[in-house]
Amino acid sequence: MALIIQKFGGTSVADVDRIKQAALRTKAEVDAGHQVVVVVSAMAGVTNELVGYTDQLGTHSDAREYDVVVSSGEQSNAGLMALALQNLGIQARSWLGWQIPIRTDDRHGKARISGIDTKNLVNRLEADEIAVVPGFQGMDPYNRVTTLGRGGSDLTAVALAGALRADCCDIYTDVDGVYTTDPRIVPNARRMKKIAFEEMLEMASMGSKVLQLRSVEFAGKYSVPLRVLSSFKEGPGTLISMDEDNVMEAPTIAGIAFNRDEARVVVRGVPDTPGVAYKVIGPVSDANIEVDVIVQNVAADGTTDLTFTVHRNDISKAKTITETVASDLNARDVAIDENICKVSLVGVGMRSHAGIASQMFKTLADVGINIELITTSEIKISVVIEEKFMELAVRSLHSAFGLDAEAT
Repeated sequence: MALIIQKFGGTSVADVDRIKQAALRTKAEVDAGHQVVVVVSAMAGVTNELVGYTDQLGTHSDAREYDVVVSSGEQSNAGLMALALQNLGIQARSWLGWQIPIRTDDRHGKARISGIDTKNLVNRLEADEIAVVPGFQGMDPYNRVTTLGRGGSDLTAVALAGALRADCCDIYTDVDGVYTTDPRIVPNARRMKKIAFEEMLEMASMGSKVLQLRSVEFAGKYSVPLRVLSSFKEGPGTLISMDEDNVMEAPTIAGIAFNRDEARVVVRGVPDTPGVAYKVIGPVSDANIEVDVIVQNVAADGTTDLTFTVHRNDISKAKTITETVASDLNARDVAIDENICKVSLVGVGMRSHAGIASQMFKTLADVGINIELITTSEIKISVVIEEKFMELAVRSLHSAFGLDAEAT
């Protein structure tokens, strides 16, 4: 008997019929003798609708109430899934985040999990009852509902798998695994049988939408075995493995990730003095804005230009903060560019293969794409380019690095 965490994404539980189909997948595991915890997202589109209601009120000043509103889609689906399982003759009940409880800090909208009390869940699992948990939500130190950031249901599932020491965590979605890149951009992208945690982490951080970044971080930290599977067709999916030596899909490059949701901030003419980077970036980070690529260029006149990227949703807030900082530092000006994107090569094989960067740069040059920013890690090379060239860049790189699937 194994303990399995099943997470169903928004498209997998988008209506009652799909909830019934998801319940049948859970029943199959129960019939095989396994214990199961089910984590559900809201129905596809519901969270956006709820966010829209808060937007109509014109303010998100009370983030606690915002979290109450946007977390309600998962709550209703947890109840519906429990009912669907009961209709199949399976003992099941829903558990809200505060009932377990899943404890978090009080950073509403992007809360981080601080602990999970598993006693109640374990007792019910041992009594052969299925636990159905709404993803995305927890409880802060003041007993207020929190949310874990968009895509946070993945994190809920992985965190429960770690806390319960589950044998595996199966993420059911609308794709049948992790691909070398988005098949909507490159139709002959390949599904990978396995991918290393480290590679998946980089893919998620660079814009791959298959798994939420923080869920991959958590899975790697607590050695939670992950599989990405389709809710709509049978198949082995993709195993996310801790053992890099067994990941044989691509010896050099595992895949190509991209992110359209980038925006660039350039603070020009800042005095080149010690600590200036902190003076610019610190207030942005303090506002709970995630800063990505950072480049500093020193000029001959004793000033420096500081460039960084943020999520496009945060650009208005970041602009306001940096303009205030620029004024305080007597900087020349602040420039904003929302027409950029980031394209990244990812692969553990980069560690032992030379020439990857030069091949990437030549491929982009050959199709007339100018690189505006470059950043690297041990297993990743990312470039910032104009957004209008993104699809051309991805297709060109996918072909140049031999990632295209063989014709069948």
